[in-house]
Amino acid sequence: MDFSFILILVLAAGAMFLMTNRTRKQQREAQNFRSLLAPGQEVMTGSGMFGTIVEVDEEADIITIESTPGVQSRWLRAAIAKRVDEPVEETEEGDLEATGDEATTSAYGSAASISSGTSDGAEDVVVPDDLSGLSDDAGKGDERDGSGRRDEGTDSTK
Repeated sequence: MDFSFILILVLAAGAMFLMTNRTRKQQREAQNFRSLLAPGQEVMTGSGMFGTIVEVDEEADIITIESTPGVQSRWLRAAIAKRVDEPVEETEEGDLEATGDEATTSAYGSAASISSGTSDGAEDVVVPDDLSGLSDDAGKGDERDGSGRRDEGTDSTK
């Protein structure tokens, strides 16, 4: 046998071992997660339905989920995809916005403070908010076709 053929076989066996090892680890974590499901937890099913676990039937591997008050559905334990974490409580919005704007302005400066770079106090550079102010269509009426679009042809005259 050739040495390169043996090397290819060893690399293929190593790659298969790494792939199966990673897959087994993920399956073990998913099984552990599903075994720890308890009533009161917020979960999402594999199909995207959110709800709260109401009852767990260990013998039949059935989980009862309440999606809206009074509406319950039964799911296989394997259909539960993940646990949904509780949302983080927000602080007062007025305080957060004021500090965020002030911090941004002090770190980057405001648009009004951008100047042309001359120290003689000449007029400031105006930076447009969108691209509409950048196109100069004056004097180019002959380059447009009848539909109002710019002709993408050559620069030769007609």
